[in-house]
Amino acid sequence: MQLFTEWRTWERARADLEARAFPPADVAVLERAVEAARRWHGPQRRPTGAPYLEHLLEAAEVLVRGAGVTDPETLAAAVLHDVVEDTDATVNDVEAEFGPVVAELVDWVTKPPAGGRGRQAKRAAKTAYLRRLREAPPEAITVKLADRVSNVQTLDRMPPDFQRRYFTETVTYIVPLAEQVGGERGRWFAGWYADWRRRFAHLG
Repeated sequence: MQLFTEWRTWERARADLEARAFPPADVAVLERAVEAARRWHGPQRRPTGAPYLEHLLEAAEVLVRGAGVTDPETLAAAVLHDVVEDTDATVNDVEAEFGPVVAELVDWVTKPPAGGRGRQAKRAAKTAYLRRLREAPPEAITVKLADRVSNVQTLDRMPPDFQRRYFTETVTYIVPLAEQVGGERGRWFAGWYADWRRRFAHLG
């Protein structure tokens, strides 16, 4: 199973992008996205304790090194995919800085707040959000698939009860989305998740 943990910093990511002959203008778009994500997320950290930016860069790394994505707007959306859900930034803020395409992709992958209090309300809202993703455009689905690759590639570092629940959720709602992307990109995601399911088969 291929891991995507090389882009720990923007400097490392930029060096890789330049080595892959990404146009300087596209690299500049991603650099602006990284700066905005760093500004909006501030001192936030992942559950593992890692800086939040590492997860965002991993998602972009999945798209570039794995799925072969070169579109700067899709890559910028990957870097910004959590800013509306987890910070004070709004979709309008994203649109003001990065345009309507990036804002729409971020909007699609943003989980709406739960309609009520308690664990059951939160789970219901998340299930509705995951089902709605089937209606998303392929670029938004691609961002979500990359986001989840970053989250599950080291699933064994999370608490055991979380591992089983997240494994089931991923297999039920996320893995089938690869078929909707289609083409070479969809086949790549389908293959990666097949390897991942074998690696974590004990959770099924």
